[in-house]
Amino acid sequence: MPSVSPTLASAMTEAASAVAEALKCILPKSEFPENRLFEAMRYGTLNGGKRLRPFLVMCSSRIFGVGGECALRAAAAIECVHCYSLIHDDLPAMDNSDLRRGAPTVHKKFDEATAVLAGDALLTIAFEILSDPRTHEDPAVRCRLVSALARASGVQGMVGGQMLDLIAETTQLDIGAITRLQRMKTGELIAFSTEAGAILGKASVQHVNALRAYAHDLGLAFQIIDDLLDAEGTEEETGKPVGRDAEAGKATFVTILGAERARAQATLLSEQAIRHLSVFDGRARPLEEVARFVVDRKS
Repeated sequence: MPSVSPTLASAMTEAASAVAEALKCILPKSEFPENRLFEAMRYGTLNGGKRLRPFLVMCSSRIFGVGGECALRAAAAIECVHCYSLIHDDLPAMDNSDLRRGAPTVHKKFDEATAVLAGDALLTIAFEILSDPRTHEDPAVRCRLVSALARASGVQGMVGGQMLDLIAETTQLDIGAITRLQRMKTGELIAFSTEAGAILGKASVQHVNALRAYAHDLGLAFQIIDDLLDAEGTEEETGKPVGRDAEAGKATFVTILGAERARAQATLLSEQAIRHLSVFDGRARPLEEVARFVVDRKS
């Protein structure tokens, strides 16, 4: 699998910069004592990251000719949810991580209570962004975005998947259960990110379904590579602690399939994801490149 192309790297860097600027404008500041919370929110969102989910929003939006500001606001909303999940995931009650993106985690930089509140605030501000008329002039579209993100991030999506992940620390899961866990924990937010452009562009059911099928394969491939990086990567490469799954005795794609078969499965899923995009007649090239990038990444 080839490394990320210069074109994709440039596009992702440009999108990440645009999303960071949007977040700087959206996230609150204050001279009042609660500004400590706002500082923690900004620290947890503006401290680097691939911004993959926002990039998926912006790529899918371009397929349907969605305006730049609409796409950027939806991209900022999903990044707020993603960063909230990382802040909470790093807490001592969860993964108990001290490092994220090569820097101290929010609860280490501030404190545990502030980290909890920062995550809560980022989750709620995401829905504030999506419900604003600046995100889309049609209230029905805004309602669809809010509803879709609520499902993707809630009990049937990321939060439910995180609960299964905690259960996996004490219960041996089979490959089917692990696949369900990762589809919920990782795949549903990736699916929302990919579908958001179709919702903004009022796309056909066929196109929405194609993007959702792409995203589910992409999300699973992404998680398999995450498992491989935890098993084989270094802290310097990934920017976070590695070997945590093995320490917890947690079953993963790697422990069940072995590294070689797991990587082959991720490659297969990537190729399958790309085939779902054939309905767009070449208009989804950046999404195809993302599917290739996901299985070749080192962090």
